[in-house]
Amino acid sequence: MYKMKKTVHVLRKVLLEFAVAFILLALSTAALFAYLTATEYKPGKVEKPEIIKTSNGSTNEKASVSEKIRFKELKKGREVSVLSWNIGYGALGDDADFFLDGGKEVRASSQERVKENLKNIVKNINKINADINMFQEVDVNSRRSYGINQSRELFSNAGKAEGSFATNYKVPFIPYPLPPIGKVEAGIQIQTKYHIAGAFRNQLPVPFGWPERLGNLKRCLLINKIPLKGGKKELVIVNLHLEAYDDGEGKQAQTDELFKVLEDEKKKGSYVIAGGDFNQTFSSANMKRYNIKKGMWKPGIIDTNKYKKDWQFVMDDKIPSCRSLDKPLKNNKSKQFQYYIIDGYILSKNVKLKSCKNINLEFKNADHNPVLLKVILQ
Repeated sequence: MYKMKKTVHVLRKVLLEFAVAFILLALSTAALFAYLTATEYKPGKVEKPEIIKTSNGSTNEKASVSEKIRFKELKKGREVSVLSWNIGYGALGDDADFFLDGGKEVRASSQERVKENLKNIVKNINKINADINMFQEVDVNSRRSYGINQSRELFSNAGKAEGSFATNYKVPFIPYPLPPIGKVEAGIQIQTKYHIAGAFRNQLPVPFGWPERLGNLKRCLLINKIPLKGGKKELVIVNLHLEAYDDGEGKQAQTDELFKVLEDEKKKGSYVIAGGDFNQTFSSANMKRYNIKKGMWKPGIIDTNKYKKDWQFVMDDKIPSCRSLDKPLKNNKSKQFQYYIIDGYILSKNVKLKSCKNINLEFKNADHNPVLLKVILQ
């Protein structure tokens, strides 16, 4: 009898401790969701980010244009080069995988590797020396990239430039997976050798409901307008990074919103170049060499036939623009990976295409290759 009473007492104690632990966990979870809901990033439909001016390896938003930069003249008939590059927040080099793509990691292997990746990314940007640069996945203050302000690094070191930055990911703490992602603050960025007359952040539809949206991106378009010399027309640059991990409806909704913006600019007679990471492939691209392997992430398809009357769709399908992150590229055979063409450009008909090329950097410092476009404004 004594042993039975003791067993019952121990069992009650265990159950009580379990109940207390469960209640504390439930309260902690509720408190976390309440905090994330209260601090949720809720940008407006259209916002005007600051135009950032740089010179002599520094950034200074308040300095006058004449003190800072000698701009190139943008004229009809002159060649314009544009570089788009998803830099993978400086963390997705050849040593990296990513948990949402079948890998394990949630952050860079080390702060030193992030610095090495950024150093080489900047080196390649300066070597390419495009007139306009568009970057995606640029961290400002994120645990996953050890808090390094990559936006500042690019503005300070990747050539003399004027440009703007638009936040598309801002969460004080993402609690998943284990270990958790933690704090993320990141966005997309434009840098140009031409003077920018206006900068706009246009919010795109968010395909996720509460609470899933609390830890997700608030994707957007970053629009910079560059005036042409001696006229009223503008070159409109649209930097984008569309949805990746939705069921397809989000990509379509964001693509529809993109074309509303493009059509509005076309009606004004503007020259339009929209580019970036579409997380989709243009139906006009030859994808025979990039068949999707079983179990791998599959990009969406933009049916170019719907829009080809008014727009040009440009992707280099000879060299992949992105690799899978299910395992590190380093020490694995390249044939084991899934490759994609998801980075490219959409051009208005008054922009003459000269060339578009994915620059093969073998994914050493980012999981995307940079894409270089050369055009002439007609």
